[in-house]
Amino acid sequence: MKMYPAPIPDPWVVPFPGYENTPPGTILASRPVGVPLQLVPAATTQLLVRSTDSHGVPMPVVTTVMVPTTPWPGPGPRPVIAYNTAIDSLGLTCVPSWTIPRAMEIEIVPIQYLLSRNYAVVVTDHQGPKQAYAGGRLSGNAVLDALRASVHAQFLGLAPNAPIAISGYSGGAIAAGWAAERQADYAPELNVVGTAMGGAPVDYRILFASMNGANLASGVFLAAALGVAREYPQLFALLNDNGYRLGAIAKDLCLAQLAPLGVAPVTVQALSDVPNVVDLPVVQQVLDDTRMGKSAPRAPVLLYQGQQDFWIPRAGAIQLRNTWCAEGGNVAYDEKFGEHLLAVAWGFPIAFGWIEDRLAGRPMAPGCG
Repeated sequence: MKMYPAPIPDPWVVPFPGYENTPPGTILASRPVGVPLQLVPAATTQLLVRSTDSHGVPMPVVTTVMVPTTPWPGPGPRPVIAYNTAIDSLGLTCVPSWTIPRAMEIEIVPIQYLLSRNYAVVVTDHQGPKQAYAGGRLSGNAVLDALRASVHAQFLGLAPNAPIAISGYSGGAIAAGWAAERQADYAPELNVVGTAMGGAPVDYRILFASMNGANLASGVFLAAALGVAREYPQLFALLNDNGYRLGAIAKDLCLAQLAPLGVAPVTVQALSDVPNVVDLPVVQQVLDDTRMGKSAPRAPVLLYQGQQDFWIPRAGAIQLRNTWCAEGGNVAYDEKFGEHLLAVAWGFPIAFGWIEDRLAGRPMAPGCG
């Protein structure tokens, strides 16, 4: 269908027939890959993993596992970090399994930093094979299944009981937050010790006021709406001709091509001829299903947020903090001066320091702070 991404010329990503009958987290295929300009010596392997979408339907996902060649000095097994990039795209050549081996990954610096700390790093194509950007639930499943596969793959040299930290900013925080929420029920055997996430799009209702035709971020918001529709195809029936045209034009675009669409701000409502389309029960149900805060993560969480973020307002982070705290979660909340992009510069050092404490076994104060 013209609303979905074109296949990439790589038959390796197509699973074998009957893969649906294997358990989530099963390794369907593996291959070594090279990483240009690799500053930290590491063995990089891609895994094709059986996962599950938002509706319980089996799906394959690709994850890139980078393990430093320097032995882990201990104590205990080498820690693992699920680093979730902000893919924020609709095309299959925008994902880290494609960009990392081609020296095109814009978040390679923090990945290299984590490798320099001698951690294994798992970078998953968390939007799934349909590139369901902002789908949420399937992203969390993809991350957890990639971790399952990685720590149980003996040929990678990792351990099933390895301490695991999950991280992500902005679009990467969608995957991180959903993985943190779903871990207790979906993958309780994983030894997740904490999640650090920033600039999280928690509730898309909030973003209707801050991104929907309001500023340069409107192009990204339209892409997210199309990505969610890929996971909830009942929304496609609401599109008008302009909506289908935009979907056909943007279906393979990456963030760098989607962002400029915000120069001519177009609202989501303009893609439908249905009056008050956002108020329809079918749309409200999808908004409910994609909202974080269904249950508090079992492991501690650090939420960090830009105080002046006008794209992803602090109201979402505060809402999530309050929800998780009310459910008994262990949540630290940290606000930094700046808008969405500046908050990354302030937040990453704090997040990585917090992660190192959790991986080292240093406990976080219980409760919320």
